[in-house]
Amino acid sequence: MATGFPASTGDVLSAPMFNELVQYTINTQSGTTYTLASTDQYQVLVITSNASAKTVSIPTDATTNFGIGTAITILNTGTADTTISATTPGTTTVTSAGAVSASPVVGQHKAAVCIKTAANTWRVVGAVA
Repeated sequence: MATGFPASTGDVLSAPMFNELVQYTINTQSGTTYTLASTDQYQVLVITSNASAKTVSIPTDATTNFGIGTAITILNTGTADTTISATTPGTTTVTSAGAVSASPVVGQHKAAVCIKTAANTWRVVGAVA
């Protein structure tokens, strides 16, 4: 997580903290499955890098309650696709403008952003199939 996030009332933003605000913290995931965590918000780039098909899951609010407006960026560097889905599809809704709205797929060297728009509701935008 980038230094300085999350900030609290009364915190002082130092020059090094301010300079890091324009950088991503890298979270490389080399396995075939990964569930987003609270540490993936605030300027974090989740990189998937496995040659096999991968799944990035978005947890329910009961598990990890991201704030509405949270944006998490996913970059696929592996040779196979990365599918973004809900950990519990009946509770959490994940949609996109891709071919399969409920299961957006990110191809190799493509990126997408998962944006929380309401309770248990996420939109995935970017290079999705």
